[in-house]
Amino acid sequence: MKGLLKRLTPFAPDQSGAAAALYELGGILVICDAGGCAGNVCGFDEPRWFESRSAVFSAGLRDMDAILGRDDKLIAKLKLAADEIDAPFAAVIGTPVPAVIGTDFRALRRMGEKHLNIPVLSIPATGVGLYDQGAAEAYLQLFQTFAAEKLPVRRDVVGVLGATPLDMGRTDAGAGIDAALRAEGAKTVRVYGMGSGLGDVRRASEAGENIVAAPDGIPAAEYLKKTFGTPWRAFCPIPEALEARLGELRGKKVLAVHQQVLANAVRDRALELGAAFVTAATWFTLSPELARPGDIRLGAEEELAQAVGAGGFDAVVADTALRPAAGDFDGLWLDAPHFAVSGRLL
Repeated sequence: MKGLLKRLTPFAPDQSGAAAALYELGGILVICDAGGCAGNVCGFDEPRWFESRSAVFSAGLRDMDAILGRDDKLIAKLKLAADEIDAPFAAVIGTPVPAVIGTDFRALRRMGEKHLNIPVLSIPATGVGLYDQGAAEAYLQLFQTFAAEKLPVRRDVVGVLGATPLDMGRTDAGAGIDAALRAEGAKTVRVYGMGSGLGDVRRASEAGENIVAAPDGIPAAEYLKKTFGTPWRAFCPIPEALEARLGELRGKKVLAVHQQVLANAVRDRALELGAAFVTAATWFTLSPELARPGDIRLGAEEELAQAVGAGGFDAVVADTALRPAAGDFDGLWLDAPHFAVSGRLL
């Protein structure tokens, strides 16, 4: 049965990705659920929750609210929250409940903006999609809504998209990317949603270049390129502990499994250090723009074992949580934690 997990735990879903992208930007985030999904977002999929706070609410839908689609009650609750919190925007993030009853998220957005007089993002997450889909939609709506003004370009400014703990495996991912890009010569680094606030989003057109740290940043990067002409490239620093072990891959056939940008970075570095060849694989977005021949988009659980067996790999670079799904593979395994997969931080 496709999608049945016998050895792996479920990956972070799309509502968690949307919340992660918006978490630090000061808005009111409403998880449109009966209470359980908001608990999962804050308790399992958002490590920043334990060291900082964000205005994340559950819509608290009751049975009849869901059955009858009482959008007016949701907007009334959101209005009460907005009266208490001086927020620059609100976001309504979907879950399986509104997906099943066919909630009109565009209508929610119009109703919300009419009653709150602040921008409202509406993310039609379903709980069935993976985290990167929700994050991609949140980033795109964020920049479409707030990055409206064409400002003079500053070549010393670099914007970074797609850096969330779910992608990067650390709550200080913004500082890590900032340091890596400054080492390349950047003077001002704006990691949107990870250290850089809504004001920087509004000034996104100033950036001379955008960096995509994970594929969920690509739709927004493409929007900024089309709207303001800002070029973008993919870049993700390799975690120090993993970088220190990549020399062990010399002469080996390697499968690198992670979000696509980091998997590509591991491939490039491993080849520099003498790996025989490296194939990148991911359970998440496999962007044609970043893929190379032979790269693998994993779907069903058993596809990992099939890929490892068919490829004749000597080594795997992936989160150790994936090892039970790798069949009888007994080669070298280098741990590359992926928070969206295992809930493990670096």
